[in-house]
Amino acid sequence: MIKPLLFIASFILFSIVMQAQTPEQKLKEKNIVLPAASQPVANYVNVVRTGNLLFLSGKGPARPDGTYISGKVGKDLTIEQGYEAARLTALHHLAVLKGELGDLGKVKRIVKVLGMVNCEGDFKDQPKVINGYSDFMVEIFGDKGKHARSAVGMGSLPMGMAVEVEVVVEIE
Repeated sequence: MIKPLLFIASFILFSIVMQAQTPEQKLKEKNIVLPAASQPVANYVNVVRTGNLLFLSGKGPARPDGTYISGKVGKDLTIEQGYEAARLTALHHLAVLKGELGDLGKVKRIVKVLGMVNCEGDFKDQPKVINGYSDFMVEIFGDKGKHARSAVGMGSLPMGMAVEVEVVVEIE
């Protein structure tokens, strides 16, 4: 009796695993094309690997023409616009990961996110803005995209961009 139940349970588990979409398939399903990874604007690199961890430098919400979504969230931009800027920033980090790993399926876990929001001193909704980044990572990686996070306000960010995010990623 136990052997047939074990076989059925194994088959169900195998079926679930086989039906799981890869991050690349999820992007394709959403008609999302990764941009080219932007080059650093100063004396640093996009990513540093140590052991099975990747530390990705801060990225911002660059549009296809190379300009950034800029301004202070809560003053020049709504929370929703900040959310979309953070989501766009996540897309640029995926481009860096794809360039480094060749396959987003090698991501074991998004470990830690530091989200910085360009805002006035009395703005208090940084988490709602950086949710754009976090939500996108969970959409693409599922539970592997759930991470520890800080969302903080900044008086200014490089090039006036609305958000900047850095991330630590564990790889297979």
